[in-house]
Amino acid sequence: MKKKINIAVSGLNAIDSPGPGIAVIRALREAKSLDVKIIGLAYESLEPGIYMHNLIDKTYQIPYPTAGTDNLLARLEYINNAEDLNVIIPNFDAELFPMIKLESRLKEMGINTFLPTAEQFEERHKINLPDFGKRYNIKVPHSKAIYSTAEIGGLTDEFSYPVAVKGKLYDAEIAHTPEQVNTYYNKISSKWGLPIIIQQFIHGTEYDVAGLGDGKGNTISIVPMRKQYITDKGKAWGGISVDDKEIFKLTNHFISSTKWRGAFELELLKDHNNEYNLLEINPRMPAWIYLSVGVGQNIPKALVKLALGEKVEPYKEYAVGKMFIRYSNEMIVDVEEFHRISTTGEL
Repeated sequence: MKKKINIAVSGLNAIDSPGPGIAVIRALREAKSLDVKIIGLAYESLEPGIYMHNLIDKTYQIPYPTAGTDNLLARLEYINNAEDLNVIIPNFDAELFPMIKLESRLKEMGINTFLPTAEQFEERHKINLPDFGKRYNIKVPHSKAIYSTAEIGGLTDEFSYPVAVKGKLYDAEIAHTPEQVNTYYNKISSKWGLPIIIQQFIHGTEYDVAGLGDGKGNTISIVPMRKQYITDKGKAWGGISVDDKEIFKLTNHFISSTKWRGAFELELLKDHNNEYNLLEINPRMPAWIYLSVGVGQNIPKALVKLALGEKVEPYKEYAVGKMFIRYSNEMIVDVEEFHRISTTGEL
């Protein structure tokens, strides 16, 4: 009889810019080798995943990362006392560093994680990506961090328009003029703070790679896909699994060079020279991670097993030509449930 594994998962905001949580949970529910109880971790009372009772057994609200690690730890201790957690899977960039800092404390509580190291997390930041590319010999578009709108006028000394205007954690816009850069600078910095990253825009085809490294330089999984449909927020709403030796070469090089620990997403762009440019490294599973299940490589399942200290054999094959197509849906819920999560922080 399989042992019940209690897994806490964040990222339940299945909206137009979805978090990975629901896709991760679907993957875990379909893993035949696991018997799971899913505990949702939510920030807002209207995160749709809270009300998906077919996927999530119970949900608790947790404090935003800005509240500090002490508040987060206190809340996780409360949840652990009630649920006896075995694994936590955080799915937002902003919550990863606090979780990394708390990793040893969580371990003492019996809660396992499988996250990048603090050094890995820091060196792949957008602000550090040019240096990262030089250090590991990976092609990265020219980028620059700016801290004031006064720097916008001088961008033409280093960049040609259009340029990508990116927040330090989230959001990206394409600007064709200095005026647009100014608008996006104010919009993004008001949400995520400074700096703002300016990156040279490159025309080409966008690809994403979901993967998993064992922390020793070995590849557990690589699932590459080509974006088929992209929303106005820059999110992939449809994609197809592909077979490309250059993507595998680049991704294996990334994992072996950095000894990456945990899940990741590489955002790549294939330019007119058929060369791949690394646009971003996201240090967690992407929202489209359920495609990994569809092609035969259940990355969330493998990550849980690694977190529990189990030996995981690398995936060798996956199905090419499988597509994911995201869609919107409506749930009908009782307002009493909304009141309960809003007032008690539990549902």
